[in-house]
Formats: sequence, structure tokens, C-alpha cells
Amino acid sequence: MYNIPVIKPGDKGDVMKRTLNTLLTLAIIFPILSVPAFAQEGPDKSIYGPDNRIELYNAAPDTFKMAASVVSLWDASRVKQDAAGKTFTLTTENFGARLNLCPGEKFREQPIGAFCSGSLVGPDMIMTAGHCVTDETKCRSTKIVFGFALAKAGGTATTKMAQSEVYTCKKIVKRFIGGEPGSANPAGQNLGPDYALIQLDRKVTGHTPLPVNRTDSIKKGDKLMVIGHPVGLPLKIAAGASVRDASKVGYFVADLDTFGGNSGSPVFNTATRLIEGILVRGDEDFLTSPAGCTTMATYAQTGGRGEDVTKISALQSFIPKLGAPAKAAEETYQNMSMDEVSPGDIDQRINVNFQ
Repeated sequence: MYNIPVIKPGDKGDVMKRTLNTLLTLAIIFPILSVPAFAQEGPDKSIYGPDNRIELYNAAPDTFKMAASVVSLWDASRVKQDAAGKTFTLTTENFGARLNLCPGEKFREQPIGAFCSGSLVGPDMIMTAGHCVTDETKCRSTKIVFGFALAKAGGTATTKMAQSEVYTCKKIVKRFIGGEPGSANPAGQNLGPDYALIQLDRKVTGHTPLPVNRTDSIKKGDKLMVIGHPVGLPLKIAAGASVRDASKVGYFVADLDTFGGNSGSPVFNTATRLIEGILVRGDEDFLTSPAGCTTMATYAQTGGRGEDVTKISALQSFIPKLGAPAKAAEETYQNMSMDEVSPGDIDQRINVNFQ
């Protein structure tokens, strides 16, 4: 059983865009709630303008194919191998019941259980957020699952997975979180990049690595789409977003509709279909309504603090190029070293001060 911690005013959110009086008022009228404990995240994410999240079965064919290479990250204790050894069963909870959601909240009756998202970027390499896989112990206790989604209208999420869809984190290849000891943020910034590249226990079959943008060309106004697992839900796709600020070193800001659990999600340029970055942090997720139930935090399309996305340029040199000879890819792994990890980095991540 997981407790939903109540976040005190000032713990999260864009303190630069709200006055102290507004914060105190919101704290009294709409207490802020975090996502479930298993849905790890950088500071929360939220909805901007219309809620653009859709199910996999509503996706266009090319997007459907891209989504097949997006993964959910699970604590190994929640992924049980069945007696015959050929399938795994995911342990989930009801979203609405778990968070006491108000009637009518989107996806209220769906299951949740994943704690982060990620994407396949090499034959056996997953890209995610650095705060999702904090050290080698966390790595080894993490299962990577393909296909946790609603594949057809009126259907239910797949929670019994074929063995070929479930992998284990073998090792951290490269990891960085700006602000950790030995990992300074860029000069003049309170925040920076947040990423991890992990190697799986075997090469992936049935899924194709996704291409990344290998030029530092992201700019304000570029149209974006994110694919991942908000709050640990079955896979969701959200387009209708754009870059607000591309001037930061190591990350950019966008108005993506995301939540905790989306951490590690690949963010795509809708024009090029290339990965532009990794969703890592953002605004508040949930508020308690006057009726006492939980509702999703929403903002005007241009409101709120926005969502932070680690620029792919911060790590693209560590990702083997698609089509590269196997020997070259292996040399890429060998030439990388994991950055130092500090105990308690999750607490540092949650309590980070926004610019």
C-alpha cells in the first residue's frame, strides 16, 4: 500500500510565476498532491490547454510504429513471472481508486503501475531520465516492459506480457543529473540536463530503435509530441505542444501534457519524427477539489511554468548510430563511464528550486 504524500506550498511548482499570497491561497483551497510513490518523477508535470493525450489505438500508423519502441519501467517486484516461465503478469492498481479521482477524470478506471518511461535507442539500449535509475542496485531491480497499452477501442490494458516483451536493466551505461555532486549545472542556471542510458540483459527483438536528432537545431515554436506512461498508466500519446524556450543549456521548455511516470518519455519533433529530448520535470500534477476528490492540474496553453525536456544534444554522442557496425557500437559502450551517483538524489530532485 502506497501513501500519497501531501506536498507543502513551495516544495514544487513555478515560484517565479506565482506570488506568495497565491501560493498560500491555493494551499488552503486546493492542496497539492504528488503522483503515486511508484510513479517516480522530477518535479511534477501537468495539462496545458486541451488534454491532448490519446490511446495507442487512436494513433496514426507511423506514430503507432514509433510507440512500439517506447517502454515502461517497473519495479521488479511488480512484474511476476508465471509458473510456465513464458509470460509475466504486471501488478497494477486502479488509477481512480488509488488517487481518489473525481468522477469524470480522464482514464479514471485504467490501471497504473509503471514508475517511469523510456525509449529504445540501440539494439539493447534504453534512454530514460537519470532520476529514474539512480544507481546499479536500482538498475538491477528494474524491469523494462514493451507493450503496456490499450491496443483497441473498448479493450483493456495488456497486463500479461510475453517473455519477449520483458527485459531487465543490466547496467547503467551513462547517467547525468545536473546539480548532483560532481555534476554541476550549466553556468547561470539552477537546472540542467537529466538523463540515463541503460543496457538491457539481451538484445531486443520485435522492436526497432528510434532515431534521434543529431544536430542541435531545436528552436522556439517547434511542434512536439510525447509518448509515454503518465502516472504509470498504459501508454499515451500527446501532441499539440510546442517549444516555449530553447535557450537553456542542456534542456528546453515546452507545453507538453505530461505527468509523473512520463519521466524518461521520448519527446519527438512532429515534423521530422526524430527524438528531440527526454521529458524530465514540470508543473504540478494534481489538486484536491473543494469536494475532497482529486483533479488533474490544468493551465492555459501558455500558462504554468512549462515542462522541461533534456536536449538530445546533451547525450546523442553516447548513443550508437543506427546502422553502425556491431564492433563500433560495442566500442561506444566501452568508452563510456557512469557518472557518480549520490545517495538521496531523489530527495534533491523533488526539492529542486525552479528558475
